[in-house]
Amino acid sequence: MTSSHQCSWFSSPSRYRTWPGLLWILLVGVSPGSWAQQSTQPQSIKIEGDITLGGLFPVHSRGPAGVPCGEIKREKGIHRLEAMLYALDQINSDPDLLPNITLGVRILDTCSRDTYALEQSLTFVQALIQKDTSDVRCSNGEPPIIPKPERVVGVIGASGSSVSIMVANVLRLFAIPQISYASTAPELSDNSRYEFFSRVVPPDSYQAQAMVDIVKAMGWNYVSTLASEGNYGESGVDAFIQISREAGGLCIAQSIKIPREPRPGEFDKIVKRLMETSNARGVIIFANEDDIKRVLQAAKKANLTGHFLFVGSDSWGAKNSPVQDQEEVAEGAVTILPKRASIDGFDQYFTSRSLENNRRNVWFAEFWEDDFKCKLPRPGVKYESGRRKCTGEERISRDSQYEQEGKVQFVIDAVYAMAHALHSMHLDLCPGSMGVCEKMDPVEGRMLLQYIRSVNFNGSAGTGVMFNENGDAPGRYDIFQYQLSNVSNPGYKVIGQWTNHLRLNPEEMQWSGGDLKIPESVCSFPCEPGERKKMVKGVPCCWHCELCDGYQYLLDEFTCDMCPFDMRPLKNRTGCRPTPIIKLEWSSPWAIIPVFLAILGILATTGVIVTFIRFNDTPIVRASGRELSYVLLTGIFLIYLITFFMIAEPSVTVCAFRRLLLGLGMCISYSAMLTKTNRIYRIFEQGKKSVTPPKFISPTSQLIITFILISVQVLGVFIWFGVMPPHTIIDYEEQKPPNPEFARGLLKCDMSDLSLILCLSYSIVLMITCTVYAIKSRGVPETFNEAKPIGFTMYTTCIIWLAFVPIFFGTAQSTEKMFIQTTTLTVSMSLSATVSLGMLYIPKVYVIIFHPEQNVQKRKRSFKAIVQAATVSTHLSQKSSDKHNGESKVESDRSQ
Repeated sequence: MTSSHQCSWFSSPSRYRTWPGLLWILLVGVSPGSWAQQSTQPQSIKIEGDITLGGLFPVHSRGPAGVPCGEIKREKGIHRLEAMLYALDQINSDPDLLPNITLGVRILDTCSRDTYALEQSLTFVQALIQKDTSDVRCSNGEPPIIPKPERVVGVIGASGSSVSIMVANVLRLFAIPQISYASTAPELSDNSRYEFFSRVVPPDSYQAQAMVDIVKAMGWNYVSTLASEGNYGESGVDAFIQISREAGGLCIAQSIKIPREPRPGEFDKIVKRLMETSNARGVIIFANEDDIKRVLQAAKKANLTGHFLFVGSDSWGAKNSPVQDQEEVAEGAVTILPKRASIDGFDQYFTSRSLENNRRNVWFAEFWEDDFKCKLPRPGVKYESGRRKCTGEERISRDSQYEQEGKVQFVIDAVYAMAHALHSMHLDLCPGSMGVCEKMDPVEGRMLLQYIRSVNFNGSAGTGVMFNENGDAPGRYDIFQYQLSNVSNPGYKVIGQWTNHLRLNPEEMQWSGGDLKIPESVCSFPCEPGERKKMVKGVPCCWHCELCDGYQYLLDEFTCDMCPFDMRPLKNRTGCRPTPIIKLEWSSPWAIIPVFLAILGILATTGVIVTFIRFNDTPIVRASGRELSYVLLTGIFLIYLITFFMIAEPSVTVCAFRRLLLGLGMCISYSAMLTKTNRIYRIFEQGKKSVTPPKFISPTSQLIITFILISVQVLGVFIWFGVMPPHTIIDYEEQKPPNPEFARGLLKCDMSDLSLILCLSYSIVLMITCTVYAIKSRGVPETFNEAKPIGFTMYTTCIIWLAFVPIFFGTAQSTEKMFIQTTTLTVSMSLSATVSLGMLYIPKVYVIIFHPEQNVQKRKRSFKAIVQAATVSTHLSQKSSDKHNGESKVESDRSQ
């Protein structure tokens, strides 16, 4: 097409009739191309490809007023731009990453100015803007030929945060994802405002987070902060304070600001202020190099070498200038520096670039002139005198100084992140396709953003490349410590890394004087185990320690709580443990004595019973009232037997036998003796009035009366069984002394002191009644009855039980209450049984075995004769010398 027939859409004012164009004028304040017309520099690098990526780089610095661009930027501009081209070559030659798909680029110069970058980025959205060509006509009347601009699916850049913020606002409108390689402003982490923005560099807020993690890893909870006045220092400290407040457990003792123009003695005052909270030895410092050095000088001057423990930001990093001549004061300082790596492949690539093999970079000739300080000849341009002419034979690094720019790694990672996202998208949308399929033509920006946020691969430096939900890359920092002792070369030593979380090697840390133990920077030292913190009001990191006492344990660091009733605190009171359960053991001294008495009693009782059975028909046995004697001996036997059930390990069966036998043995014994004494009393009382014997004095009647009395006890026990079945309990209150180490749970039957007394109460009533009758029958002569032996038995028994009561109830507060009461009860019962056995039956057994000649039948006398003899004996108040009174009585009884 000839020039007369050519026409351009850009020549018509109608190009701004669409809303994006109007919005553009409002945002930028100039029309597209206005600054471009002021500059003769090339505008972009364009490389064709199946999929096109955009690139934004500060190739030039900011120009003076009215001029968008200044001088060329070799490192931050050309190095980074070439890193993108290098990454593009690597990806396009990789058969495994985006196979059969070629990536193209459109790289623009931002000139380090946000408004200019915004104008340039219009190029990326041209294909998405609806153009109005209704009033555009060529001179020959034919419709205009408007070339279709390439569609940019994603943008790599920009560098400065202010530029990225401006560009991100526009790219968001057109859903074009953006990955920055150098923008670190925390504001860009706001996913609600910059949802299409991602970055492979960590935001500045991560540095403060890393420092908080370092402080907490060293166990510090009380630190001061120092900040140089200005955006860097104040923002850093603000971020540190905010993160530490959110994390909790870390308090700021003082936050001191270093003035821009410090007066003489200002740093001495700062050190003096820091010493007002001397426990806060840790000092977080966000300051420039000069301020750091002067703080160290002031600390040295105040003779505080080794006191302060500095944690420095990246402005300190691994620099030697701040610590020069202040090495002793700086010893132990922990500093942080963003993790970077030099990419060897890029060095080989870049140093091999020349004017002949790098024509695709439209700014490379300008770089060449600046790098080699020469001038390239241009047609129609006069050669400047005083500046040498470029030969084209110069070589980078050989004929000029070269050091890889620090962000090259991140540029390469950003390009690869976009490529990996496109690769994953292609695998999902175009399975089996050798190129871009219909589903990826065009690439949907919001979908691509999801793939970008999901990438996870090893970057150019071997570290993982990934993004969080806000599009931020993991923070990667090296942690250094300035060491003087035990190292071959005194200086900074890497002691850890921080990549979203801290990896610190405490064993590699050294402090003032070569000490390996981490010094403390705390307001209050940790409480001992079992002590709770009582906080100091208004200072959350300061507290007093109070011991949990008694049966309390440490529920949490601030609270003591009581252990459950069946538990006691651990020795360190950090928790509770089960209270040991004990019972009365057979080997216990409290059990040995009752068991010994019971065994002797059972043997003696058995001997009496066997003797009586063996000599059952002899006069003495018959005269003793055989039937009631066997009943009484059975009761005595049961009284001895209950000792074993009282000492045995409690169980349902044992508890049932305790209830049954505890009162039954005494009930049987005293029922039999009461029947005997009542019979004697009635006989002699009746004899005073009449010669007719009283009723119910026969052996059968006596047995019936005795069993009726016994049945009351048995009936009561079975009613008790029905109302409350026997069971065991563990009593944790009985042995609960002030010292929980001696606390014990007692396994016992469900018999309270009251129920025990109620169980014995009926027997006690029988015993008292029997004693009353024994007293009333005391005048009956021994020649005729057993009243006096029974009387002596009852008197002694009453004395035993009167002694039992104060002992039993007087030990209610003792920690060994159960053992004492069990022993007292069993011994008292054994003694009462022994008294009955000894008074009533041992003399008879003695006669039967050792004096059988006395075991003969006497002559029988009538009831009347017996009564008369008793009356005469009473009047004369003479004691009978006849040892066989029982025989006479029984014989006379039998004769009636």
